[in-house]
Amino acid sequence: QVQLVESGGGLVQAGGALRLSCVASGNIFAINVMGWYRQAPGKERELVATITRSGSTNYPASLKGRFTISRDSAKNAWYLQMNSLKPDDTAVYYCYAKTFPYVGEYWGQGTQVTVSS
Repeated sequence: QVQLVESGGGLVQAGGALRLSCVASGNIFAINVMGWYRQAPGKERELVATITRSGSTNYPASLKGRFTISRDSAKNAWYLQMNSLKPDDTAVYYCYAKTFPYVGEYWGQGTQVTVSS
């Protein structure tokens, strides 16, 4: 089992920046993919960014260049730096982890990000 705790959400004006943090506990040595998803009201949950244990990152084309995922293995943590935020970025952001070889998927409780125009 893996437990995830996010922090760092809040209210920001358009054009501003926020940094989200996720700290993992439990069976952390089994985590091989870490990431962030988001869900806006009335929409499906969507990928924001992932990073593998080896450091490979993945972003949807629409977010590349504004959002950056990073990790700190010593702290069992990963982060999402969000720059040039837009009102469309308003959503609940969820921390995500995937384990291997037993394939499990874990989610944090979510943190609200609201971007005002």
